[in-house]
Amino acid sequence: MSEQYATPTGTVSSRMDAIRAFYDHAYGLMKAGDLDEAERTLRRAVVIYERNANIVCLLGEVLLRQRQPQQARQWYERCLDWFPGYPRALEGAGKAYLADGKAAKAVPLLQAAAEAVPRRAPTQLALSRALAMADRKPESEAARARALALDPDRAVALEAAAAIEEERLDEAEQLLRQHLADHPEDPVALRLLAQVASNMDRRLPAIRLLTRAVEAAPDFMPAWQDLASAYMKEDNFELALTAVNEAIRHAPRLVTSLVIKGSILTKAHRYEEALAVYEEALVLQPGHGGALSGKGHVLKTIGRTQEAIAALKTCVRAHPSFGEPWWALANLKTYSFDEEELALLEQLVDNDVLPDETRVNLNYALGKHRENQEAYGPALEAYRAGAELRRAQESYDPVMNQLVTDRTMEVFDAEFFAAREGWGAPDPAPILVVGLPRSGSTLIEQVLASHSAVEGTQELTDLSRRIRDVSQAQKDGREYPEAVRELAEQDARMLGERYLEGTQRYRTGKPYFIDKMPNNFSHVGFLHMLLPGARVINACRHPLDSCIGTYKQLFYGGQSFSYDFFELGQYYMDYQRLMDHWHAVLPSKVLDVRYEDVVTDLEGQVHRMLDFLELPFEDSCLRFWETDRAINTASSEQVRQPLYTKGLDFWRHYETELDELIDQLEPLLRQLPAERQPLRMQEQGER
Repeated sequence: MSEQYATPTGTVSSRMDAIRAFYDHAYGLMKAGDLDEAERTLRRAVVIYERNANIVCLLGEVLLRQRQPQQARQWYERCLDWFPGYPRALEGAGKAYLADGKAAKAVPLLQAAAEAVPRRAPTQLALSRALAMADRKPESEAARARALALDPDRAVALEAAAAIEEERLDEAEQLLRQHLADHPEDPVALRLLAQVASNMDRRLPAIRLLTRAVEAAPDFMPAWQDLASAYMKEDNFELALTAVNEAIRHAPRLVTSLVIKGSILTKAHRYEEALAVYEEALVLQPGHGGALSGKGHVLKTIGRTQEAIAALKTCVRAHPSFGEPWWALANLKTYSFDEEELALLEQLVDNDVLPDETRVNLNYALGKHRENQEAYGPALEAYRAGAELRRAQESYDPVMNQLVTDRTMEVFDAEFFAAREGWGAPDPAPILVVGLPRSGSTLIEQVLASHSAVEGTQELTDLSRRIRDVSQAQKDGREYPEAVRELAEQDARMLGERYLEGTQRYRTGKPYFIDKMPNNFSHVGFLHMLLPGARVINACRHPLDSCIGTYKQLFYGGQSFSYDFFELGQYYMDYQRLMDHWHAVLPSKVLDVRYEDVVTDLEGQVHRMLDFLELPFEDSCLRFWETDRAINTASSEQVRQPLYTKGLDFWRHYETELDELIDQLEPLLRQLPAERQPLRMQEQGER
């Protein structure tokens, strides 16, 4: 009886068939744009079939497309150690050096690859780019001419795709626009130009280009996928679903499109439909990491915690080097890793062959596990390791944030509002809950959403979209916040109505709704100009509890200030400066609600909040954990149970490691009662 080999899609009876199955499956995923799942599949394969050159080189190509050139180079160089002179590995290593800006090291590798396969156009194009970077222009032009002669139809697209991978977006745009001037209906070029627009955060031009691409080639499935993702980013869920359904129609067994559809339905709060789509994907491919992770996320959001744990554990077993489900499990707050899982986690977290983002997730998961075991020193070590890796990926300028805060306060002063009294749409429906992360905003939202007149929605992006409208409407390049000075009264009303219209898709007819986007604290003045009847509740907490809670939380996007204690402290100070400003210029707009007060006096704070909102008291707000609604934040498990006090002064567990943060926050900390100050400040006060 022949031996059976497991593959991503079943079992086969030949080792070579198994290798081919892994390769073909990962290659199909890569071509479909599902780079994350392609990487997960190949990492499984290299463990089983480590010395297979094609598997290793395809993993390198996927990593290059993910813009991880150093990781890719390690795999290509490993392949060259096993198989010196292998052309595919030579080319890949050369491209990796090229993407890392090391042309001198790229040139000899690419020259060797070009000599081995002289009729391969992509190799000649990569060599041309390396020679140009090395200031060897005549040789570069000769290599490019060879590429164009070998494959004139594909050469421009290949060149532009390489430029996009290396983030040379202006160069890619110029190449593609020149090509499209002669070939205006080339769907591949249109899709690539849409990628350039998307990477430059020009979303509407990207949608227009992708629409042209699918009009030119109605069966161009990757363009339909990109169009669906682009519409999803704009929260245009119906058009997103129309596009992804077209992708599914053209390739019904491609799991990638189903996962995109699941993501759209999740974002649209259509959770049961999303679960059904993820289940459909898992029937086609039982171990698909994206489908398992998406399923676990939806189950967590709707409160089916044990099922969420089962889905995420299945994902971890199938893809142990996939970091996201590890963190998702740890972030459930109520879950602890068993001994076998912990041993594997500790083994993986120090594996520098894994991508940085994977190790970020693993370190945060390990930090949360150690914290649950009350090993606070080792927990902070893991959190810090993850934070340092993530900070290296972020572009955050604390000086620029301070300047933007200053500009906001300068524009939205008392005179500004006095001159615009009565502007905007009068609807009092919006209730904004703002503040810094980990300050109790989800708890406040859950309490208020338990009132019969209040709709709980989610962290909405509509106010930021209206800010983008203001900046884009300016012909002279002036941006927000200064651009709001140019708005007329009818503009403010129109923008307010547009905000209300956009948020309507999250509402079911209740008189009031909550917009719980914490970062809207920056835009309270803009909100007041558009919607003077809107109310704002500012979720507050002890500065050190808020900051350490933020530092320990791994965010999937945004909050780039949160991975460094110095920057985190500065950001908190700017936040407090701005909130003090809103209280001064809009004295009845914002109600501060402290987490500590909610925990220790829930009924008193419920009365206080409802009085502020001019709503009658309802006892259901005191039993908020009984409210059955989807919660899509890190605190989802905590607000499904009665209040507890163990989170109060949690920062004390880390106090000896917080000197840098305490230094930044000292002006605020000195305003607190002595018993709530750090010990070193109490001791200074006694002296």
